[in-house]
Amino acid sequence: MHIVENLGRGAVESWLVRMLRHARAKGVNVDWTFYCALGQPGAMDDEARKFGARVIYSPVPIGRKSDFLRALRAELRCGRYDVLHCHHDLVSAFYLLAAVGMPILRRIVHVHNADESIPTPSPLKQRLYREPMRRICLAMADGIVGISNHTLDTFLAGRPRRPGRDLVHYYGVDARPFQSAPANRDGFRRELDLPEDALILLFAGRVVPEKNPLFALDVLIELRRLDERAVAVFAGSGSLERAVLERARQHGVEHAVRLLGWRSDLPVIMSCSDCFILPHPDRPMEGFGLAVVEAQLAGLRMLLSQGIADDPLLPTANYRRLALSAGPNAWAEAAVELLRGPAPSRAGALAALAGSPMDMNRALDGLIRLHS
Repeated sequence: MHIVENLGRGAVESWLVRMLRHARAKGVNVDWTFYCALGQPGAMDDEARKFGARVIYSPVPIGRKSDFLRALRAELRCGRYDVLHCHHDLVSAFYLLAAVGMPILRRIVHVHNADESIPTPSPLKQRLYREPMRRICLAMADGIVGISNHTLDTFLAGRPRRPGRDLVHYYGVDARPFQSAPANRDGFRRELDLPEDALILLFAGRVVPEKNPLFALDVLIELRRLDERAVAVFAGSGSLERAVLERARQHGVEHAVRLLGWRSDLPVIMSCSDCFILPHPDRPMEGFGLAVVEAQLAGLRMLLSQGIADDPLLPTANYRRLALSAGPNAWAEAAVELLRGPAPSRAGALAALAGSPMDMNRALDGLIRLHS
């Protein structure tokens, strides 16, 4: 049993469905159930069922703690699961408590973020619950798994890694969409009503404060002072979309900004762009940065903040890492420097991925070992 929020389009759930699909393609007979704590359908439910998984919705909201625990415990007893794989960081302690006394062979806490968030609006409860929930996870789980070195070490909070129990398991990244993505740069610019010589600065992901899209817009403003061909494309949605457009209007660059919303053809968009930007706040750091890997596979130069870990960087990466405190002008100058040089090799990045733990076959083997 994988316990997730629901099978929406989040990074965790997309990765799990991607690994399920790959397992089936490789003839690996995994028997997975997704238990959706939000208790509501998700966009990938049908795809998960297509590949043989069960999708179960919690009959009660997690806010009704006692009822939620009883319902989860009843399903664990009925389903006779061999593995309980919890994907909610510190909140996984709650699921482990529901499994007390069950004949489950493996209990895994998978840590996907370094923000150590607990779903309560009370700062006091956040502080009171954080360490007890961490201790429950460390004591009751057979393994603590982080998606990056930083994420794992943050969860361990200064404790040494226990051999065989505390480890890093990277997301498997499917390279096929980038191998086949057409790079019709002129056609993409016509689609967006942009000049054919436009230099596209791409922001891909949620347009929310924790991704810092307004800083990306500030970089565009400075970059256009250095090169008027620069434009910014935002591929994603979120609470700051209106704020991005408003700031663009205030600075007279709205004609050089495109907000595309969520797109299913991100490999194509990346392959038609010039530079990728991710100005993630320094604290808490990005858990992993899947888009960073994908940008490399698309042959993009990259502007990254110090809030991005080293883990997703391949040996072929062509990037500049800057402090946010350096200001948008320094970022813009770094972009100009990158754009003056040749674009990185897509073939080189694909080859580097194939030799890394993020290769789909290696990642699937590692995931199966977690469950064994």
